[in-house]
Order: sequence, then C-alpha cells, then structure tokens
Amino acid sequence: MGMSSVLPNILIIFIFLTISATGENNTTFAKPINTKKLGLGKQKLTHLQVYWHDILSGQKPTAVPVMTPPKGSESGFGSVSMIDDPLTQGPELSSKLIGRAQGLYGLASQEGVNLLMAMNFVFIEGKYNGSTITVFGRNAVFDKVREMPVIGGSGLFRYARGYVQATTHNFDSKTGDAVVEYNVYVMHY
Repeated sequence: MGMSSVLPNILIIFIFLTISATGENNTTFAKPINTKKLGLGKQKLTHLQVYWHDILSGQKPTAVPVMTPPKGSESGFGSVSMIDDPLTQGPELSSKLIGRAQGLYGLASQEGVNLLMAMNFVFIEGKYNGSTITVFGRNAVFDKVREMPVIGGSGLFRYARGYVQATTHNFDSKTGDAVVEYNVYVMHY
C-alpha cells in the first residue's frame, strides 16, 4: 500500500472525527430549559362555553367578504371573509360580551359548505382578559357538531392545545347571520 492510498483514508478519519466532535451537542441557538424557569405550573384542562355571533347584515357587520368566488362557482368556493365576531356568555347578542373571534374563514371545498377557519378567541373578561386561544381547521358547516383543533394561545393559555366543538344555535338564511355555540376544551399551564 503506497502513501497515496493512505492519505485519503487518513483524511476520511480526520473528517469523521471533526464532525463527531462538533456534533449536535454544540448548538448555540437552542438549548433545553426547565419549565419552572418560565413560571409554568402544572398543566390543566379548561372548558369554556362561548357563543360566536357572525353578523353579515346591517350597518355594522362583523364578517366582511374580502374575496368573492370566481364566476361560475356554484358552491362559493374561494370566497374569503375577515371576522371580528362578538363572543358572548349566552346565545343572545345582548348577553355579556366576553371576547371577540378575530381572523378569517373561507369556503375551501368545491362541493358542500366546508370552511377553513383561522381565528383567535381574544378574551376581555375576568381572569382571561388579554389571553387568546387560536383555532385553525375545517368547519363542515352543515354537520350537527363540528370539531376543530386549538393550535395555540397566549396569556393564561400559553402553550394551549386542544379542540373546539361548534354547534349552530341559530342561522338566518335571509341574512346569513349565525349564532354558533363553541365548547372549547384546552390544555394549558
């Protein structure tokens, strides 16, 4: 074996040892931390029941179309609305306002009425004032109960995960206005 065949082998060993020595334990941008340092206690499961008022009619609608479907779309596929819907304690709009649902929804299927929902429940009442829950998922509007994931939150709902179940309480086919009961089940610290 000549010197020319030994050098490539030595070079391969040197590269391997260099890569091994600088492996994953030497990251400077990420490190594990103790959750107690963030002030996080035990996880808990919270159930919230709110009523979501999607108002398309009147002089001050809470859902505004920002994109209309293309011509010829029978299902409305492609339409998108921005929302700033009241969240109340009871099904009547006059009941106690506990927050807002802010975000958007769009008709995301060519057959049927299936919405893609992306919204934050922004709470303004009690100990949850200033906290949010983020809901993102598919809403098959004509199903009796629809389930969508909770993918995050802030404030008292930091590190939130869970799901919501939506049930239509009232729908006015003339105006498009709807009241939907949301039962939120959320794990958080």
